[in-house]
Amino acid sequence: MSQPAQRRSRQSGQSADVERDLQVARERAARHEQAAARARSRAAAKAEAEALARAAGQAAGEPEELPGDRYLDREESWLRFAERILELAEDETVPLLERVRFTAIFASALDEFFGVRVAGRIRRMVTGLPVEAASGQSPQQILENVFELARELSARHARCFSDSLLPDLAAEGIEILRWKELVPEEQAQLERLFKERIFPVLTPLAVDPAHPFPFISGLTLSLAMTIADPRTGATMFARVKVPPLLPRFLTVAPNRFVPLEDVIAAHLGELFVGLDILEHHAFRVTRITDLEIDEDVTEDLLQSLERELTRRRFEPAVRLEVEESISDDVLEKLVTELDVDTRAVFRVPGPLDLSGLTAIADLDIRRLKYPTFVPSESALPMDASDGLVFAAIAEHDVLVHHPYDSFTASVQRFLVSAAADPRVLAIKQTLYRTSGDSEIVDALIDAAEAGKQVVVVVEIKARGDERANIGWVRKLEEAGCHVVYGMLGLKTHCKMALVVREEADGSLRRFCHIGTGNYHPKTARLYEDFGLLTAEVAVGEDLADLFNHLTGYSRRTDYQRLLVAPATVRSGLIERIDAQAEVSRAGGAALIQMKCNALIDEGIIDALYRASAAGTPIDLWVRGICTLRPGVPGLSETIRVRSVVGRFLEHSRIYAFGTGDEDSPGEVWTGSADMMHRNLDRRVEMLVQVADNGQRAELRQLIGLAMDPGMASWWLAGDGIWTRHHLDPAGAPLADIQEVLIRSRRIRGADA
Repeated sequence: MSQPAQRRSRQSGQSADVERDLQVARERAARHEQAAARARSRAAAKAEAEALARAAGQAAGEPEELPGDRYLDREESWLRFAERILELAEDETVPLLERVRFTAIFASALDEFFGVRVAGRIRRMVTGLPVEAASGQSPQQILENVFELARELSARHARCFSDSLLPDLAAEGIEILRWKELVPEEQAQLERLFKERIFPVLTPLAVDPAHPFPFISGLTLSLAMTIADPRTGATMFARVKVPPLLPRFLTVAPNRFVPLEDVIAAHLGELFVGLDILEHHAFRVTRITDLEIDEDVTEDLLQSLERELTRRRFEPAVRLEVEESISDDVLEKLVTELDVDTRAVFRVPGPLDLSGLTAIADLDIRRLKYPTFVPSESALPMDASDGLVFAAIAEHDVLVHHPYDSFTASVQRFLVSAAADPRVLAIKQTLYRTSGDSEIVDALIDAAEAGKQVVVVVEIKARGDERANIGWVRKLEEAGCHVVYGMLGLKTHCKMALVVREEADGSLRRFCHIGTGNYHPKTARLYEDFGLLTAEVAVGEDLADLFNHLTGYSRRTDYQRLLVAPATVRSGLIERIDAQAEVSRAGGAALIQMKCNALIDEGIIDALYRASAAGTPIDLWVRGICTLRPGVPGLSETIRVRSVVGRFLEHSRIYAFGTGDEDSPGEVWTGSADMMHRNLDRRVEMLVQVADNGQRAELRQLIGLAMDPGMASWWLAGDGIWTRHHLDPAGAPLADIQEVLIRSRRIRGADA
């Protein structure tokens, strides 16, 4: 082919690429417009519903309207939750390596907050989509407050690491050193490691007219530098990406570590041979990490998700972290090229990305960690043969409390027994998150290969686990399981399993598990959750109907023992809150108790305010975000809000109504639903009514224990500030509810 012909061919290819990119951009713009139209429609419908609710309240003789400033800002409330984690990292009474872990958790949590909440808010503002602001603050004011508080917490986080953790670790013989602090022998050792393991995977990128500024992927460390040509004196910007697959902290010697970027920085001369390195600084960019999929026009959700996972690496930057030593010139270059808001620039002492401290926290030094805890294994029979597990559940409902009750010896044993039992005909289960070596997934595969009917509803859109879930979908499908990818427009977040078994008399019986946490054996050791195992007929029928809804689009919304979102969870709970308010107005004994991860939904909060105005005592145990203002005269005087953050992540949800006394038996519900818009409107969530009197009392007593002034917790005030109450008037530590529960399980295990 002649040179002109080759040029025409290349130009034609380039033109096709450009046209393809333009078409993708047009399609994406169209999806944004469709999403905006749907959002506007939902907002209008919500406004109309709220107007009708206000009218109904006025007709019932309620106050004309509640105060306009009755909600706290959800973004600030989330940052206050992060602050509670940081307080544990700062607390010198917490075991040292656990403090290191809380430091890493804070860093990871702040990454997710910026990548999801802040990035999503900015994107909605830019595209003109509605931005909720129930607190009454403007979007710009909220963003300004977020940057200010996040900056304060980031500075505290850095000081905690450098001023407290580093010297405390050193006193225990654990050292995190910078390059200049290493002895010559250690530097020589790392030089060999650099040449053999690090240098081959590095790519130096200089910026000049022929080399544009490189794309900086989200949440990866980089080194920014100014280099100079000694022959001409010309200077230029360059960047080296710190490989994310290598250890964050390199081991120099037993319990001696150095940040990976320090080793790279010490050898930059080998990457830019013949050039002078004038300065170098670490930096890190945060981009949006949430997914954007228009399911209305997506026929194959799995393929769409795989494409979106690739695309989201290239979202705009929403935060820039830099070492405080960075020069103004280099910082200006980064801010300009990344097009990042100057308010979103965080200058902190190095090292950056302290989420990597997890590797230090994992050191096997038991005396620097929480005491070893062995969960109880007595919930179900140890011998799974001859149907003993199913006989135990058929005899009475079993309520398990993880991690105090072993997940492996209860929920996992139930499912593994179902897969192995020849009398079991079918297994249906939802999977939201699970581990890479899950025996539950293996059991489902074994059951399918044995000819059992196996249906798995896999939520491939579970944030952070999308790739893993895609992998398990493929594996389950290959084994012959019937796999459903959730429902269009809704995430399937409910945790349930249904086992159909033929009994000795030939009848079929349903055995059920309903949980507040995921079927994830590893996180079940760290997350606090409840699970109900039951063979009660009404629950079995309800779960069968709900699975039909998930797999076959059945329209049923009325259940005997379930509340199911998005249809009935909000309305069902508000109905019960209002009923307790009526009891109070009539002079009866009323009580509302709730335990959840987040309380944001305005409908639920307003119902709680109305109940408080009626004099109903209300106790709320909220782990994370809470936008309700407690203890405000005339609004919420009877409402108390507590939070517990500690060794285990509080994750269960309990909703109790009535005192539990004979004259006020009330109801107790547990399940997957938090009081957030996404849970109540955009997810399939489920709550089950607990029938057993003893189990209802156990759940009520747990919340009562957390509200006890003699128990350590954080207390929320009406201004949104959380205050830690962990010492008695004499300065002695208050009891820790998680330690109390650990001791109670030890006693129960000894008595079993």
